[in-house]
Amino acid sequence: MDPKHILAVDDDAGLRELLQQYLTAQGYKVTTVADGAAMHAHLAIHAADLVILDLMLPGEDGLALARKLRVEGNVPIIMLSARGEDVDRIVGLEVGADDYLAKPFNPRELLARIRALLRRSDIPSAGAESAKHEPSRFGDFLLNIDMRELHKDGIDVALTAGEFNLLQIFVEHPNRVLSRDSIMDLLKGYERSPFDRSIDVRITRLRRKIEDDPNTPKFIRTVWGEGYMFVPGGNG
Repeated sequence: MDPKHILAVDDDAGLRELLQQYLTAQGYKVTTVADGAAMHAHLAIHAADLVILDLMLPGEDGLALARKLRVEGNVPIIMLSARGEDVDRIVGLEVGADDYLAKPFNPRELLARIRALLRRSDIPSAGAESAKHEPSRFGDFLLNIDMRELHKDGIDVALTAGEFNLLQIFVEHPNRVLSRDSIMDLLKGYERSPFDRSIDVRITRLRRKIEDDPNTPKFIRTVWGEGYMFVPGGNG
């Protein structure tokens, strides 16, 4: 099996060298570039399995680049920021990043997050013996967990790795109120803080893709003061 390809975009030459050496030693194929233009040039020729993206970059910043990556596909994105403020985390997640890590960080923590995202984004081959889930229907949607695909009326609905994992959790726990802490525990691998609102951001993104009216959701409902509940039938 070919090693997973990680593309790191950061204007700090020292950090690029650290990522190159450390992640290569962990068995990954690693490419590092300094800015968005170099990222686009590389991805025009080579596919990446995961992108590590610095928030503060010369030229196009990390948020703009994350938006473009989301339009072009569903490659997992880990965003880095020296500021580490909650607003940066939320905005980064809002534009489509799957995870967020503040600088300076422990390389082992970054490695754990990379492994978690790549594990979630791996798609088993059709008919694989490991496939154990029957496709799940809700409304006009069909969710295939083993193939990691969501379709509406036969048309593919593009989800990021984070959005798919969140939807899978809801589908596997129907008609139950899940607190934010419970969802974070089920997602595994994500940093948690007492003021972390990233789950709300992820749910907002997911609602935009599966709800007719995200402001009046019928599938993923807010239970005020308690959390969220997934209602597969979408009825009142």
